[in-house]
Amino acid sequence: MTENMIELDQLTKHYPGQDRPAVTELTMNIAAGEIVVFVGPSGCGKTTTMKLVNRLIEPSSGRIVMQGEDVTSVNPDQLRRRIGYVIQQGGLFPHMTIAENIATVPKMLGWDRGRIAERVDQLLTLVGLDPGEFAQRYPKQLSGGQQQRVGVARALGADPPVMLMDEPFGAIDPVQRENLQNEFLKLQGDIRKTIIFVTHDIDEAIKMGDRIAILNTGAVVAQYDTPERILSDPADEFVADFVGRGASIRRLSLTRVKDAAVPRWPAVAASTDPRRILAIARESKQGWAILLDDARRPIGWVPSMVASTDTTMLSKGVPVNAEIRPEDTLFDALDGMLSSNRSATVVVDEEGRYRGVLDIETVRGLIHSAPEAPAANGSSGK
Repeated sequence: MTENMIELDQLTKHYPGQDRPAVTELTMNIAAGEIVVFVGPSGCGKTTTMKLVNRLIEPSSGRIVMQGEDVTSVNPDQLRRRIGYVIQQGGLFPHMTIAENIATVPKMLGWDRGRIAERVDQLLTLVGLDPGEFAQRYPKQLSGGQQQRVGVARALGADPPVMLMDEPFGAIDPVQRENLQNEFLKLQGDIRKTIIFVTHDIDEAIKMGDRIAILNTGAVVAQYDTPERILSDPADEFVADFVGRGASIRRLSLTRVKDAAVPRWPAVAASTDPRRILAIARESKQGWAILLDDARRPIGWVPSMVASTDTTMLSKGVPVNAEIRPEDTLFDALDGMLSSNRSATVVVDEEGRYRGVLDIETVRGLIHSAPEAPAANGSSGK
């Protein structure tokens, strides 16, 4: 059984003069190494609950247990040094260099200069920024995406077991946002931190979360479950309405291409005799053959109906305009098909070498064969 990193026990926050609590007797277990996403309508208590966890806001009642220790009454400053915190645009100190920003908590903990410098270089490298180029810059000299990476690096400064992320990608443009999401998920595969992640975007919640807590007013838990279960078996009408239509399509974002069985359509080196290429294309059950360069990278599609005199098509094929890689999702694959007006898309490995082809029928079969995930561990909100 997976160990719980965080346990919230009847956690409540009631502000004076308010008719109802902002957080209502919230009980929830968060397993070590998982990303748990809080999502719900505006004002439901997502961020308030997150701030209660590191006691930026003090609870009215209830307990917060971290690694088996009740931290509800410990020194809050000491508690926060055990928790990384990331907000929109990183929340960097503008008067500090990037290195100084990342070193904030290690300095508070009394690390020596050599250890701090080594940690700064390590973390900048980890988030994909060259220490030699970025360490002595200031936040204003970085793009929004770069600032967000530094925010993650700073949160990891003292290697905390827990991270809190409050809409960390919310102020980033859509393209950078998707890239940062992908990069962070890849990073999480290496660091395996326990993360509470707040968002208002159900699609981001589905993509980022190992578990999702859909909250109603007062941080009442409507459903705390895996993305698969929330999409396939919403607990009630509120959850179904919040998730919205298109649950089957959204489930495609839960499966990465590397985890799917990808059919291998016929492939042939472009340097092969054109007569042999023509024969392979015409023998193909799919109606196409894939042309590969000398490094086995796909360069074109050859249709089975190509004329034997069409030397250009037999040597180059129809260009492969979009490729799908192992970390991409089945949703990405489907989007690639639709955007290129094709019913199939080429899949390559990390080095760009041909792996196979995903087509509409394969994706459809994967949607309907997706296994039902087990329910999440205990949670409640009264």
